Amino acid sequence: MTAPAPLASMLLPGSRELLAGHARELPQRDDLCGAFCGALALEAAGIANTPGGEPLDQDAVALAAGSIVSTGRDPDTLPDGETGRRDYRLALPTIEDPDLSGTTAAGVTKAIEQLGAGRVVPVPLSGPWSAQTLDGLFDLATGARQPLTLVANLATHHLWGARPAPSALLDYLYEGVDAGPPPDWDVGHFVCVVACTTGPGGRLYAVADTYPSLGRDGVHVQPSERLAAAIDRRDKPAGGVIAVVAGDEAAWLREGCARLGLVEGLWDNGTAAAEAA
Repeated sequence: MTAPAPLASMLLPGSRELLAGHARELPQRDDLCGAFCGALALEAAGIANTPGGEPLDQDAVALAAGSIVSTGRDPDTLPDGETGRRDYRLALPTIEDPDLSGTTAAGVTKAIEQLGAGRVVPVPLSGPWSAQTLDGLFDLATGARQPLTLVANLATHHLWGARPAPSALLDYLYEGVDAGPPPDWDVGHFVCVVACTTGPGGRLYAVADTYPSLGRDGVHVQPSERLAAAIDRRDKPAGGVIAVVAGDEAAWLREGCARLGLVEGLWDNGTAAAEAA
């Protein structure tokens, strides 16, 4: 029997710090997935406080982003095993319709720009999204000299369920077999992409999610084709990726994204803006 081909793993710069903050901050508060991920991106860059000296947590990002909280919890918007969390530290705008609550891509971008105070730059990328462009972006990001976070705004029903069998992972990595479990839920969502493992059959991405019931303590893996389709969100309001890069590496990142054919620009993910609520 021949030895299996080697697998190669890559971790984005700053991901260890991001995952440490992720473990402390779980789970997200209701409607704050975008703010949760924005706070992790700032923590990965070593930014722990707002310019005013307040703790830089998901509530602080939500306030800066104009996040809107639904007045009542909709159990259909939570993964199985989650009961929700509404212990908000700060007073946030509210809206009755849970389909419109959350954070816009523009809001997450604005909050990171404001709270990062020039130390980091959020670069919103609206696509086009395929396994090739996603892989290209990740490979580009691994070349950063300083922490770089990829915040993905996606549709969860394109993903594998978060607890695939080990055999399914190996079948995909070695043979490209897409036989993971069905998706756990169906919402528009924000997550952070932190690492990948590549084999002869394909690439699996490690995703830092916002609920501990998903995967192992909120971290699960997704095939590149599935993750790209989820970001593409062709059957829902638009999605994209916010690349959060050190200020002095923003030009380098933008040039690399342009070579990949990725378009810099914001998208409408279907969430209401605070001024319209």
